[in-house]
Amino acid sequence: MFPEANSCYSYEECKATADWLLAQTDIRPTVGIVCGSGLGGLADLLKDQVAFNYKDIPNFPQSTVHGHAGKLVFGHLKGRPCVCMQGRFHLYEGYSVQKITLPMRIFKLLGVETVMLTNAAGGLNHDFKMGDIMIIKDHLNLPGFAGINPLNGPNDERFGVRFQCMSDAYDRELQQLAMDVGQDLGYGDFLKEGVYCVLGGPTFETIAEGRMLHRLGADAVGMSTAHEVIVARHCGMRVFALSLITNQVVMDYDSEERANHEEVLQVGRQRAAQLERLVSTMVTKIVHNNYGLRD
Repeated sequence: MFPEANSCYSYEECKATADWLLAQTDIRPTVGIVCGSGLGGLADLLKDQVAFNYKDIPNFPQSTVHGHAGKLVFGHLKGRPCVCMQGRFHLYEGYSVQKITLPMRIFKLLGVETVMLTNAAGGLNHDFKMGDIMIIKDHLNLPGFAGINPLNGPNDERFGVRFQCMSDAYDRELQQLAMDVGQDLGYGDFLKEGVYCVLGGPTFETIAEGRMLHRLGADAVGMSTAHEVIVARHCGMRVFALSLITNQVVMDYDSEERANHEEVLQVGRQRAAQLERLVSTMVTKIVHNNYGLRD
């Protein structure tokens, strides 16, 4: 049975949830990490862990998708205080767009300044291969074209402005940092950059849809991330995001390939260690007091 779709959450409701979490742990995170399908191992790297099941957190949604553990984990990643979502929420689970992005508002009220998001995505760029990691430089929010935007409804200025600029959604300094760290780690052969397109899911793309998205300029397509980015930026947090290319989108009517979720999880397991090393190394180089980067 699908979860009940809720409307907007008030500042007071978000603050109550954040205060409840802060009362349970002494960790004050400055980095928030969201793990995509099959990529929850990032949270296992945290030291001094304090973990909460989503079902135990006031107002929090619950993950219903295989490969999403459904835990919020506080801890230290190489000495830096972090909070990590093992599993995210999607429109196709029956939640409202406001509810799937609620964790970003909670992150802000916990003290998070930088959000790092990961996802599994299908490759549209013909130069991409399964197992490539794409640094997201921009996105296409197709549900937004139909009016599905997490900032719909009354705006609370305590979170952000009514009309949010999105031309700087993905932090360029963090993109460059990822490229530099990736080169240092020897990931040059499979570290790419490109444009991510979000669809509502849960169906994978038809051949015609894949061809259309490719012509629109998308390099990868998935069912998450962009809505979270919108709310994170609305709350004034820096954003970095990357996609693990877990399959090639079928764009040839003669192809026998078929997209499936198990393939997504399998590729995630194969590339997980490198992705975790990339993100954890980046975290050690982020400095928040001056919004800069450490050499």
